[in-house]
Amino acid sequence: MLVYGKFLHKRISADNICSTQVGWKGNGCLMVEPPGLEHHLEQKRSVIVKRKAKINHKQKNHISRRDFMTAAATLTVIPSYILGRNGNVPPGNKLNIAGVGVGGVGRAYLQGVNSENIVALCDVDEKYAANTYKRYPKAKIYRDFRKMLEKDKNIDAVVIGTPDHTHAVIASMAIKMGKHVYCAKPLTRTIYEARMLTEAARKATVCTQMSVQSDASEAQRILCEWIWDGAIGPVREVHVWSNRPIWPQGIERPKDTPPVPAGLDWDMWLGPAPYRPYHPAYVPFKWRGWWDFGTGALGDMGCHTFAHISRALKLGHPTSVHASSTKLYPETAPSASIVHYDFPAREDMPAVKLIWYDGGLKPRRPNGLEDSRQLEAEGMIFIGEQASMLCGFTGENPMLIPETKMKQYKRPPKTLPRSIGHYKEWIEACKGGKPAGCNFDTGGPLTEMTLLGNIAIRMRQKLNWDGENMKIMNVPEANDYLHYEYRKGWAL
Repeated sequence: MLVYGKFLHKRISADNICSTQVGWKGNGCLMVEPPGLEHHLEQKRSVIVKRKAKINHKQKNHISRRDFMTAAATLTVIPSYILGRNGNVPPGNKLNIAGVGVGGVGRAYLQGVNSENIVALCDVDEKYAANTYKRYPKAKIYRDFRKMLEKDKNIDAVVIGTPDHTHAVIASMAIKMGKHVYCAKPLTRTIYEARMLTEAARKATVCTQMSVQSDASEAQRILCEWIWDGAIGPVREVHVWSNRPIWPQGIERPKDTPPVPAGLDWDMWLGPAPYRPYHPAYVPFKWRGWWDFGTGALGDMGCHTFAHISRALKLGHPTSVHASSTKLYPETAPSASIVHYDFPAREDMPAVKLIWYDGGLKPRRPNGLEDSRQLEAEGMIFIGEQASMLCGFTGENPMLIPETKMKQYKRPPKTLPRSIGHYKEWIEACKGGKPAGCNFDTGGPLTEMTLLGNIAIRMRQKLNWDGENMKIMNVPEANDYLHYEYRKGWAL
């Protein structure tokens, strides 16, 4: 229904006032009904049409100013983004989504958003992506994401499921073209890339989401509500451990050079990374352990759990980080590592230490934990001044320690808004809703945190971090790991 401020002092066609078409014309103020629009408009239409029938023949195509003001009195002004201006897609319209890297996790991401139109698919490995191509037979197929974005002007949003080292170049191009972006975690392979993408998305006002699905979980809300309720008192330490890696790490670079498999575009797979011959030690999934392509166990899993710790403890940039690990190799992450982060006091919360473990390593058992209870393969422990809390790796099944504390604890009310669902958050954001929970303003800093830990692993020194200025203060050569020189022909 279209009503314009400039018409308030004029007469307007009753047919126009009864129109249910929603759109923008001129520079007037758009006014439409709140939720329930269609039913309410039908009632308004009936009332006005009946009044119109009583108007004499000379005035049959117009309504009086009084009739107009009566009809308009209950209308509500809504912001333009709800109706799809400023690059957003109007509600009720389906997004045209393109997938890049659709043979692995990208396939699952597309399933999460398949309520929309999947119009284009891009992958450098035809065999690996074949099942996804069959699932969406109407989608156009591409090998080079750049050609896809340049040719297909109808794409509204891009879902990225490629290896870590290509996230930034794909997302950067999409953002510059005004496309909304959903990207696998970690957001990027380097801290510089993460900072640049975060700033670019904010400037372009596109809608983003990083693939930390549990950020939308009920477990995360409960964890925050318990911590903020003072269930264990001020938190001084957090220990979190993962059962990664489940791919080879702590190995040397292979020396043989087998032929590239049919259907794999190895040059495109490498993207901005330094050139090296193809080897099955890298693809399809084993790239995670190689520094040129992946970010190791910490990069793979850190964002999943740091999202909950950061929200519950309101973390910002760490001030320092140091690490230890099993034997280091030049090109691969170690088989196991421990990373220590130090965070300063925030708001009403004291300084806190966060310790990460992987490769089968675990923290010491918290005081008060029953002798018969074992620490699971993955999990988190929050150490508070009054008690400790043990929970799953992404915050599920929280339990106060000792058990007597758990029995005495009265659960706080649910005060945080609950999520409509991880993928739906992003879809609704693209259509004019509120920002998704793990958008790049959240996902970027989480990625920086994990990648800083990787630099500490590689340097084997304590690093003092100036997060605001993106600089390691005490070990200048460590700053070389903040980014790297792209291969010729590639840029952010």
